[in-house]
Amino acid sequence: MGEFKSILHHVGEFQNMLHHEHTSPVFIISFLTVVFLFGICVGSFLNVVIIRLPRHESLIKRSSHCMTCGAKIRACDLVPVFSWLFLRGKCHSCGEKISPRYPIVESLNGIMYVLTFAVLDINADSIITCVLLSLLIVVGFMDWDTMEIDLIIVGLILLLAVPSAILTERSSVAHRIIGALAISVPFFIIGEVSRGFIRKKTGEDYRAIELGDTVLMFAAGALLGTKAIIVSALLGIVIAAVCGLIYKRVTGDSKFAFGPYLSIGIAIGALWGNGLADWYLKLLTAPAVQ
Repeated sequence: MGEFKSILHHVGEFQNMLHHEHTSPVFIISFLTVVFLFGICVGSFLNVVIIRLPRHESLIKRSSHCMTCGAKIRACDLVPVFSWLFLRGKCHSCGEKISPRYPIVESLNGIMYVLTFAVLDINADSIITCVLLSLLIVVGFMDWDTMEIDLIIVGLILLLAVPSAILTERSSVAHRIIGALAISVPFFIIGEVSRGFIRKKTGEDYRAIELGDTVLMFAAGALLGTKAIIVSALLGIVIAAVCGLIYKRVTGDSKFAFGPYLSIGIAIGALWGNGLADWYLKLLTAPAVQ
């Protein structure tokens, strides 16, 4: 027990060090470099999840392999980002091009980890947020590929609300409950109402807002709280509207995945949602200048 308390004490010494005025720039740069390298390694696993989970393949039993020729990827070619660059984006065995999405996902996860610690500093909230952002990357890319949001991943996001409520001061339990319902209930109602209109007009059975999007906002709301999830939803809707118009203009198809844009909104909400909400509320309550 004494050793455990000692470990917690030493870990606690690093809390909120990045924003401390006496913290060495060398420490900050070194720490964020390690965070980025760890992030791209996690990002490599996220690629496996994004590809294999929709196919119901094992995430750990089968070794990484070329999607074209099936050749096992060598250990030296498994270094995130750098192996892809060294191989010039081609398989070492068959020479077929390897999708640039692999290093994109890896780099994105590393960058988001660095951004998280830069914004939130070193604490439990930043660690939980890093896990959330990784799960959102999976949600976004999987929904883009399959037009479906995996409930296992959403369930993991919901579970993050437990350590967040215990270890952080991000939001009160009451605000987490309200946050879980504030967006998900309107989304569910819109989805059910739109389903009837769409079926009557086109004969197709789908919702303007699918259940996966609704459940995602429920889980994220329980984690982030009322203010942050409202900001997340508004940003996600705006981004989706702009990108949706562009997508329709280019392809002529009005049906597109909503999850990637909600994921972007939730990511922004996780990092700056409460601050943006407080800033906006201050604008509304500020006395008018005569």
